[in-house]
Amino acid sequence: MSKNERLIIALLASINFTHILDFMIMMPLGNYLMPYFKISPQQFTFLVGAYTLTAGVSGFTAAFFVNNYDRKKVLLYGYAGFLLGTIACGIAPTFELLLAARILAGLFGGLIGAQVLSIVADIIPYERRGAAMGAIMSAFAVASTFGVPFSLYLANIISWHAPFILVGVLGIAIIPLVSKYLPSMSGHIKEREADRNRFEVLHVVVENPTQRLALLFSFLMMMGHFLIIPFINPYMEFNNGYSKTVTPMIYLVGGVSSFFAANILGKFSDKYGKLPVFSVSVLLSLLFVWIITNLPPVHIALMLSLFAVWFVLATGRSVAAQAMISNVVTPQHRGSFMSFNSSVQQLGTAAASFIAGMIVIKGGDGKIQHYNWLGYLSIVVLVICFFLARRLFYKMTNHPAYSTPQKSNSKQD
Repeated sequence: MSKNERLIIALLASINFTHILDFMIMMPLGNYLMPYFKISPQQFTFLVGAYTLTAGVSGFTAAFFVNNYDRKKVLLYGYAGFLLGTIACGIAPTFELLLAARILAGLFGGLIGAQVLSIVADIIPYERRGAAMGAIMSAFAVASTFGVPFSLYLANIISWHAPFILVGVLGIAIIPLVSKYLPSMSGHIKEREADRNRFEVLHVVVENPTQRLALLFSFLMMMGHFLIIPFINPYMEFNNGYSKTVTPMIYLVGGVSSFFAANILGKFSDKYGKLPVFSVSVLLSLLFVWIITNLPPVHIALMLSLFAVWFVLATGRSVAAQAMISNVVTPQHRGSFMSFNSSVQQLGTAAASFIAGMIVIKGGDGKIQHYNWLGYLSIVVLVICFFLARRLFYKMTNHPAYSTPQKSNSKQD
């Protein structure tokens, strides 16, 4: 990558870091929020799912107009609103107000992910996009490695409000840097000057079987992954007896593993093919999903090692999948399609949270019950994703259709 490309990727990764941290921190806070507000596992999943559901709705709505605006401006607008909602979470005194704040954050957060991926896809050609996606998605690893453990540390010494305030402060510091150094991304508007039919983008997706299946694939990928995540911490603490000082280490070890996996497997996917990397990662991950959701009390080192491998495999399949999905659409329609894609991903996460809340119950002894059922369901969904990917992306892997990046409307080199 050129120096300018690396700077842009770093800025987008910074946005992704705060965006992902805000979403991720809610899930390990389950064993803080349930006793604090005296809520059930089902009510806790409302807090997790409210963000993703509203983000999915706003992302879907944005798809009808987002291609008519500078991607940079849409990104900054969505990010500012997201930070407002996140700070509101940090000062929410009741369950109801916290739920409302999550809805607000989700409404604006739904605009962020699609714009980040669209900008990357516009700037970086397909043959180098795996590495770029790996760098962007390494924000997940950094959020897991440093963000979540540090946030949980703040929750332990201050309160559960502190992590959200942390995200808000970091985001406020990032906005002026993004505003200054991210170039305007409006070249796609010129290609669409004669096209003002708001619903054309939906028509294109509905009429294109490849795009329809790609969105279904995205939905199932997120659903299969997040079915087991909301109750990792409660299961490890309430069922297996690990303390609140131990469970943050899951995200620390997993984050370090994901960081290296995102960058190494992203380059592997460019060299050896996105589909092979995805296929191997998803098939190997099935075993670890089963192990984690049926895990008895074991030595801490073994428990952390299992999670490290699972994070590596989950990262590998995600990096390859995002690179392939970004290439099913031409640049002039990419912003809208990626908004649809982001929307269905959020809806997939929301569906996973609500399904998990319906399946998991808390027994009279305080233990989480039926967590293994989530593992079995996750395995079924991921197997479906494997076969969908083989059908969708085999030809693309060998004959990439769109590999020319969109030129930005910028004077910067």
